[in-house]
Amino acid sequence: MAPRTSAPGPTAKQNEPKAIPSDFPPVVYLPCAEAVDDPKAARIDMRQTRDGRTALLAYSALDRLHFCCGDDQAWIVMPTAGLSQLQSAHPFELLLLDVVIPEEERRVRK
Repeated sequence: MAPRTSAPGPTAKQNEPKAIPSDFPPVVYLPCAEAVDDPKAARIDMRQTRDGRTALLAYSALDRLHFCCGDDQAWIVMPTAGLSQLQSAHPFELLLLDVVIPEEERRVRK
């Protein structure tokens, strides 16, 4: 019987979460899928990039979130140190700060 072969999978190093940059603000505002009363029930609104990667958008201030995502965007505030836990629970490949979302791609609060 011939040995089974498979395409090489990702290495452990590729699967490890990236460290949060040291120049990130101490807290960030994260867009959510909908407004909730309990932050534990929040569903963070991650985006797909053109090349298929999952991106977490973070904003350094509430006014920047409103400017970049629109006034209707639901959000939560999170200590930057908590992003590692979020990465473990809901993996993302990119962490982007203060990205402007085009008007036609903005979420409308439900």
